Amino acid sequence: MDWEPTLRFLLEDLSRGTEPSIISARFHNTLAEAILQVALAVDESTVALTGGCFQNRLLLEGAVGKLRAAGFRPYWHQRVPANDGGVALGQAVAGSLAQ
Repeated sequence: MDWEPTLRFLLEDLSRGTEPSIISARFHNTLAEAILQVALAVDESTVALTGGCFQNRLLLEGAVGKLRAAGFRPYWHQRVPANDGGVALGQAVAGSLAQ
């Protein structure tokens, strides 16, 4: 993804005095759209959304909505945290299997 246009629009919004909530919504929507565009480029029907950034509800819901609307099957953390807590659980499971 070329970040230059996104940052340019963000800075233009700031200079115009656009409300922070509007800037935030636009930024999150742009990220969700970028996720969709990557999924379209890869052309896989299943998309896993993982990592600490998906603790952000706006980003997660936006990405899931866009992916579903385009016919993808998104998966995301629902029982295990998307951040370090999930990593720690995975390490504990791996360690218990190594015994």
